[in-house]
Amino acid sequence: QVQLVESGGGLVQTGGSLRLSCAASGRTFSSRTMGWFRQAPGKEREFVAAISKSGGSTHYLDSVKGRFTISRDNAKNTVYLQMNSLRPEDTAVYYCATKLSVVLTTYQYDYWGQGTQVTVSS
Repeated sequence: QVQLVESGGGLVQTGGSLRLSCAASGRTFSSRTMGWFRQAPGKEREFVAAISKSGGSTHYLDSVKGRFTISRDNAKNTVYLQMNSLRPEDTAVYYCATKLSVVLTTYQYDYWGQGTQVTVSS
């Protein structure tokens, strides 16, 4: 069992930045792929970014490439999502997730956090 707790969401103006954090419980963090997803009102949840268990490989949604950066600190059991140049269309609930599969380009994850709201005002 893995528990994930996100933090760092909030209200920011267009062009601003936020850093989301996701703290994981358990001793398997360093053996797991970590991902971020988001769900805007009335829309399906979509993949945002993923990072390999070592942190050496990453994968992003095209629309966030160059603006968002996923990273992890295995000593702290924490994954981050640095979000820069935020746009109103980035407004959503952001979820952290984890899986054992090492394939970054598949989107079925085993455990999910409760989400954190990000709102970008225009």
